[in-house]
Order: sequence, then C-alpha cells, then structure tokens
Amino acid sequence: MAARYVFLFGTHPTSSKDILGGKGAGLAQMTKIGLPVPHGFTITTEACGEQWPEGLEAEISQRLVELEAQTGKKFGDAANPLLVSVRSGAAVSMPGMMDTVLNLGLNDTTIEGLKQKTNNPRFAYDSYRRFICMFGNVVMNIQHDKFEHILADIKRKYTRHFDCDLTAEELQEVIREFKALYERETKAPFPMAVMDQLKHAVSAVFSSWNNPRAIYYRKINDIRGLKGTAVTVQEMVFGNTGPRSGTGVGFTRNPSTGEKMPYGEYLVNAQGEDVVAGIRTPNPIPQMERDLPEAFGQLMNVYRVLEEHYKEMQDFEFTIEDGKLYMLQTRTGKRTAHAAVRIAKEMVEEGLITKEEALMRIDPNSLTQLLFPQLVEADKKTKRLLCKGLPASPGAARGKLAFSAEEAIARTHAGEKIILAREETCPDDIEGMNVSQGIVTARGGMTSHAAVVARGMGKCCITGAHDLHIDVANKRITLPDGTHLGNTDIVTLDGGSGEVFLGEVAIQDARVEGAFATIMEWANEIKRLGVRANAETPRDARKAREFGCEGVGLARTEHMFFQGERIWPMREMIIAETVEAREAALAKLLPYQKEDFKAILDIMDGLPVNIRLLDPPLHEFLPTEEKDQIQMAEVMHITVEQVKQLVDNMHEANPMLGFRGCRLGVVYPEINRMQVKAIFEAACELKAEKPAANMHVEVMIPVLAHEVEMKLMRELCVEEAEKVMAAHNIKIPYTVGVMMELPRACLMADHIAKHAEFFSFGTNDLTQTTLGYSRDDAAKFIKKYLERNVYEKDPFQVLDQEGVGQLIRMSLQRGRATRPHLKCGICGEHGGEPSSVAFCHNVGLNYVSCSPFRVPVARLAAARAAIQGKGKAPEVAL
Repeated sequence: MAARYVFLFGTHPTSSKDILGGKGAGLAQMTKIGLPVPHGFTITTEACGEQWPEGLEAEISQRLVELEAQTGKKFGDAANPLLVSVRSGAAVSMPGMMDTVLNLGLNDTTIEGLKQKTNNPRFAYDSYRRFICMFGNVVMNIQHDKFEHILADIKRKYTRHFDCDLTAEELQEVIREFKALYERETKAPFPMAVMDQLKHAVSAVFSSWNNPRAIYYRKINDIRGLKGTAVTVQEMVFGNTGPRSGTGVGFTRNPSTGEKMPYGEYLVNAQGEDVVAGIRTPNPIPQMERDLPEAFGQLMNVYRVLEEHYKEMQDFEFTIEDGKLYMLQTRTGKRTAHAAVRIAKEMVEEGLITKEEALMRIDPNSLTQLLFPQLVEADKKTKRLLCKGLPASPGAARGKLAFSAEEAIARTHAGEKIILAREETCPDDIEGMNVSQGIVTARGGMTSHAAVVARGMGKCCITGAHDLHIDVANKRITLPDGTHLGNTDIVTLDGGSGEVFLGEVAIQDARVEGAFATIMEWANEIKRLGVRANAETPRDARKAREFGCEGVGLARTEHMFFQGERIWPMREMIIAETVEAREAALAKLLPYQKEDFKAILDIMDGLPVNIRLLDPPLHEFLPTEEKDQIQMAEVMHITVEQVKQLVDNMHEANPMLGFRGCRLGVVYPEINRMQVKAIFEAACELKAEKPAANMHVEVMIPVLAHEVEMKLMRELCVEEAEKVMAAHNIKIPYTVGVMMELPRACLMADHIAKHAEFFSFGTNDLTQTTLGYSRDDAAKFIKKYLERNVYEKDPFQVLDQEGVGQLIRMSLQRGRATRPHLKCGICGEHGGEPSSVAFCHNVGLNYVSCSPFRVPVARLAAARAAIQGKGKAPEVAL
C-alpha cells in the first residue's frame, strides 16, 4: 500500500503532531470537537523529510477536489474562486521561524470572481496585493522591503496613513507596481496558473524548514530529531472585508501572570500578518465585546471549549469574516514560570487535571525565574543595554564596578554595593566574589570558575561578556562603541538573560509562597528522592532551608578559609616547616571553622549535614599576583623572594590530579584532625547550649582512590570525634564516608564500602577524571563537540549517563553488595539539573544535593521522575 502524505482535517487516524505538525494536529482536533474551522488539508512532516516524494502532487490534487466539494468553491474558478492559505507547522512550536503564504489562488481572472461574489472591490484588490507581496517574498525571495517601499510611496502620494485607508483604485496602482517589481526581480511575469502557485508555495514552506532563522531557533531551543515541517492548505476566510471583520490572537489565560481571563489582541478589517507587523496598534480582546459583540460571544465559547478539551492553556489564532468567527490554529501556550505555576495549581483546583499532571506541566528549569531576585521588566526597558554574555548564575544585582577582589572587599567594607568585573576569576578572588552583589567576566563559560562558584554562593553572575574590554590596571571597561566605564559607574546584571545594563534597574525579591508553595508541597508528597543543598555558610544554609532542603549534602570547608582574616593563619600553616608549627597555625583556624559548623548545624536543626574535609591543593591559598605576594611577605615576616620561591615550589603541573584531598590528610594528618575536632566541638557545644537540638554529622573524605586511604582517614576521623565527644560527655550521631570522584574509587567501591558508611558522588570531578577533560579548558572545544553531536549536551552541565553514569551504577552495585544499606547521593553541579536528577532517581540514589537556589528545581524534578517511573523498581536496590 502506497504511503499517504495528505489528509483532510480530522481524517488522520491519530492526529499526531509528529506527523501533522502542531498546526495540523490542532486544526484536526478542533474540527473533531466542532469548533468553526475553515476546511483544509495537511501535508505531513514525512513529505518534507523526503523532499517532495513521488505521488505527492497527485495526492494534493485529489485532496483539492475533496476540498472544493466541502467548500462549494473551485480552485482557479473565474466565478466562485477557492482561495487558500499555505502555512508551516512543525511538531514543536517555532513561532515566526518558517513561512506562510495567504490568499493563494488569486490571479487576474479569479480577482474578478472575488469582486463580484463579495461585491467588495476594495477587499478583493487588498487581498491580491497582499498575495503578490507574500508570494514574491516567501517563494521567490524578493526582499520584503522593496514591496513596502512601493506601498509607502503610494500611501504618501495619496496622503493615506494606514494600508486600510487606500481606496480600490489606489490598491490597483499598488498591484501594478508590485507586478512590475516581481517581473524585474525574477525576469518572469507573476504566475497566473493557480496549481503552479500552490506547488511553488508548498515547496517554499518545505524549504523554510532549513532557513537560517529556523535552524538557529532549533539550535538555541535544543529542538532535535524532527523530520521537518508539515504544511496546511486551508480555505481562506477574510478578516479584511470591512468593519464587521477582523483577525487576532488569543490565550485562554494570561501567559504572563496565569490569571484566568480573556487575553489577546485583535484588529478590525485586517489579515493575520497585520497583528504582528506593528503597523497598526491592536486592541485588547475585552474591547471586542464593544466592537464586534456577536463574534465576542462566539470567542468566549471557544475559550471554554478549548480548555475543557485540552485541559491546558491554549494560544490560538482566529479570523472574523462578516461577524462569524473562524479558528485558524491552537497550540499549548508558552508562558512565564509564574504563569505556569499558577495555571497548574488552579487547573487542579478546577478539576481539569490531577496533581501529577500539574507537576508534569511545569519545566523544572523554569523555576529558577521564581527563586532569585528579578529585575522589574518595565524599568529594565528604560535603561541602556551595554552587552549580553552568558547567564551563568541567575538573579539580579546592581552596584558600582570594582576590578579586583581587594578593591571589592575594601569598598564593600566602606558601605558600597559592588559588581566585580574581571577578565576571569580565580580562587584568589573568592572573598571579593563573596562580598560583591554580582560578578561579570569577559571570558569563561557556563562552567567556568566564576560560574560554578557564583552558583554555589547564590550570586548573580554573567560570564563570557566578550564586548567588555576589562582593563584591571586602569580600572575601567571599554565598550565596542568607545564608551568607558570606571569604578564610579553603576551597572545592573540580569543573570537570567545575561544582560548588563547601565545604571540602577529596580529589583524585586522572590518568595516561596502562594501557588509556588503549593506546587512544592505536591512535589514533596510524590517524590522519593531526597533533596539536600550544597552550603558552607550560614547564609547559604538559611536560604536552602527557605527553599525546602532536607539537609546539607556538601559543605566545602576550604571556602571558609578565604573569608576575612582567616587566610593568614592558613598561609602560616602552609609555610610551617614542622608539625608543631603547623598545629600552632591550625589552632588559630579552629575557632573559625567551629563557628561556621555550629551555625550550619543550628540552622539545619536535626537535618543531616555533610562536611567535606579539605579538598584543594594548598597552592590555591597562596597569592599569584606580585602585590599580594608583597603583602604576604610583610604579614608573614619573610622576604618576597621566599614567598615567590614557595609559590614556585608548590606549583603543580596538573593540580586536578595533584597533592590534594585525602592525600593532604594522609601526609599532614594534623590538618584533618583540626577540622574533625572543629566539627565535633561545634556539635557538642550546640548540644550543650540546646539540649533539645538534634543533629546528624556526616564527615566526607575527598579525592579518594584506594581502600587503604579510606581506612586511614576513617581511623583518624573516628579517633578525633570520639576524643572530643568523650571530653564533652556528649554523643553526636555521625557517619564517615567518601566523595566518589575518581574512576578507581568507583571500580573498587566494594572494598571502599568496608570503611565508608556513605558514598557521595562528586560529579564535577568524576566527569573530569572519567572524560579526561578539564572543566575550565573544555570550553575551548565543547561547543564544536555539541555541534558535531559527539555529545548531545555539555557533560559538565548534564550528566553523561552512559559514561559517568555507568561508573555510578557500578559503584552502587558493588558498594551495596558489601554494605546493603549504604546511603548514596550526588553533590556535583548535576544535582540540580532535571534530567540528571531523574537518572539519580532511576538508579536508586538516596538523595541529590545542589546549590540552594536549585533546591526547588531538584524537588520538582524528583517528583516528575517518580511520576514517570511509577511502579518501577530502582535499577540498584536501596
């Protein structure tokens, strides 16, 4: 049986979007439920994918005969002509990206029939000039501006303000000029054969699937795997026949706020392209009740029927011809995160959908729009846009520019609000980053140092702002147009869009309340995967609790050493040449660590707190810039040459694989002893002060590859913990486990589990060590890898489930074979990425941990994973 490529509306057995495209599927469904849809047919996406397959033309001709029977009109007929629109429509909505031709079927003969049938010569000529313009532009690639210049000249000649002011005679002059332009550009007269018009238009719509804007739209929206666009050929209905006609676009609910109300715009005496062209200002839908009351009543019924059928907010297009409403398209409406949350909640309350369906309607990633401070859109539009970089960490921030961490610190202490501007950041900048309102860098990607640290801090950050030439030495930024900005200039960052504005833009705070809070409650009812937060400061911990975390999955102790004056005893410890000297320096650090641990344990109030012992190599705590090395020499009472020699001696060719993590603890156990002592003194003191306080401490060993390393470090932790608790006569529940971030650790998980009570997968480093890619350097080539489909997604943003995921599965299987109730989680950047969260649910992890501002994202993603996997057992038993 030969393949079928063309279907009258409502006759395809499935009305599948994959086959009929979104527009064709919508028209088919509206036809079936009895809404007023002009007759037509759809050419499938498969025909586009096969590039006009054999037999397609004959099938189109047959459907045209059937369409003529439905409409009572004839294609190309001089007395009663059938005119059609030819529109694109892919399976995924791509608004405005592909092409449309209206009024097809007009020529010098059928125009006479249209004039007589409608008794409206002006309308007929207006339709004809529109068709010549669209056909010339879409099908023959004549620049649209050339038609617009002719139209503008004639309006000026007759002093007409709008297109609709032109008379029938004046429109005939437009038609003559348009035809002459067409012939000059194509070297052929405008085609009069209507079947040729149709074939060329269908081919042009197929070709528009691969036009630059459509390709770019699919790229930036990560639309893959589609066959092409479908084409709908539909009887024309006319919104430009006079004051009882019009055209418009509507939404069944407000796409910005989610409010259930008639929302949209329309124009009287216009065709569809007029609404979006911006030549005339459309009217809001409620005004239609006054202008076109009969059509308004029909439209209100459409609102009700669409939502009852689709049980989803719809975005639709309509035309009114002489008071009668016709539906031209419907699709699921795009909306803001605020609107999505409200609509989902209210549709559950209205009985249209279930809680599970509501959760599946909301994109977890979109929730970041609700969590960070946001710029007030109306105020944003009044400010000058300086540049656009990468939205590395969402939120909003404003302040005066500072060009070094030291400058940011000093000026913040003086009471200024600062935006730190750097070519790129390094570990030395962390305190300056911490005190700044936000960070902008000229270089770096979405996983650069600035991006990763800022997300962990909950700081707004824009990276890769290449249009900013940041001159640190002279403390200024130069823009491409020559504008200079210095440290007295105020800028505002929009971390959600990557935009940098000059001056102060109004900011509004986010709260978990109302519909958002309800959605989060429903997510908690359904999800099985725990959600913790990466938090190492009291501020982070409080924000994580506010967003509903179930504990701390990663507290990075090294970040605590960069704050304030703490860096100096840390450096004193590094230059110490004896154990006694190191211990003396560490004793100065212990109170700082204890203070932070105590605050976090108190804020978590009985929820587990996972504290990672020192991870980075010691050279990261040493200054790299000469002025900082001079300062260190003065404070440490040594020479600058000694500082430089120390920096040179501690330099590592590959710090990722160097002297760091548990290797420091094995060689210098006094470092980790101090940290464990600080942890348990903090817990014991808190328990003494608040006898009712509950807490559970998890001590995590980083960068571990060997069973013996785990054994040695566990013994150290247990010995120090028991000593502290005995001194205070207090027992604190605790466990000792490992951060799984090296392939050998995963391979030897059954041996390591003999000494580890939990595994926490540090997928940032596990991805680096498994793929052999440096996270900081991968930006140089990862974009090309994605373009060439080496990876579908950036593996530093979305977990590599085949490679890194295989190591996680293996670790779980082997670890739980040794220790059946081994608790396992994930604490890398992937812990807040929805598809990675779903993987963690499916393989049987106990929890994910992510930055505080990703906690609601992970909660929703975990609930969606539970819904999708309902009835399925995890791959690895809990």
